[in-house]
Amino acid sequence: MPATAQKSAQKSTIKILYSESDQPTLSAQAAEMTKAGHHVTTALDRHGVQEALSRDAFDLVILGATLSRDDRHHLPYMVKKAHGGTKVLVMHAGTHHHEVDAAIDSSMSMHLILERIAALLQPVAVS
Repeated sequence: MPATAQKSAQKSTIKILYSESDQPTLSAQAAEMTKAGHHVTTALDRHGVQEALSRDAFDLVILGATLSRDDRHHLPYMVKKAHGGTKVLVMHAGTHHHEVDAAIDSSMSMHLILERIAALLQPVAVS
């Protein structure tokens, strides 16, 4: 493992739950997030998210673009109810939901998505 990747993996303590309805998309995107040093748990569809939330807490839940519109609408409520401090990122353009902490266009490159994840999880400065 290159020193930069090893250093990145060592400093990351971010636990991500990532969900899609399409297994190939889920696997490919999760692999990229893992390469960036994040601890990623995957969940296929709504039921997979619900099961994962009942077993563990996460810093961030990412709802992928292949989930149904209904799932992308209802799952943020379920996430916040299960674990109030968990951030929710939805990968779909035009998502406006009060329980969603950030939304990104699903056509963005994985590099930009990873940057958005990092920005979303930065500690908020207290003034």
